[in-house]
Amino acid sequence: MKTSNALLFILVLVYINASTGWPTHTVCKEDNLEIHYKSCDPEQDFAFSIDHCSDIATHTFDIRGAMVLRHSIKELYVKLDMIINGKTVLTYSETLCGPGHAKLIFCGKKKGEHLYYEGPVTLGIKEIPQGDYTLSAKLTNQDHVTVACADFTVKNYLDYY
Repeated sequence: MKTSNALLFILVLVYINASTGWPTHTVCKEDNLEIHYKSCDPEQDFAFSIDHCSDIATHTFDIRGAMVLRHSIKELYVKLDMIINGKTVLTYSETLCGPGHAKLIFCGKKKGEHLYYEGPVTLGIKEIPQGDYTLSAKLTNQDHVTVACADFTVKNYLDYY
């Protein structure tokens, strides 16, 4: 009886996990700019926030992000896609951690460690494009395993400039 109850409980957890995705989180919603994100990693969600949406227009703004690493980071690669109406219109990729190439403070972190960043970020863009679009971000490690993945929905109804 105990074995069948345990098996039923495990099946329910697997079903719930498989049938529901992570919730959509609101990063910010101010004036004419809204940013939301949802983890696209089926095994892990993470925390991310920006102090003020309006700060993004100043080119440098403060963020906070946190997660527990499921995989070690000896090397870390980011791939960003801008998607409009279901079509990828821009792709950007970069090495963030690698041999002799450590751009981030968490390069070298091990599986199970907490990853937390709080501080300034500069996007290097002059303005936030007007419209409603998706930014897909994926971080992979040296084993080509997903470290973090999210789809950001950005709605900018009027230019800041």
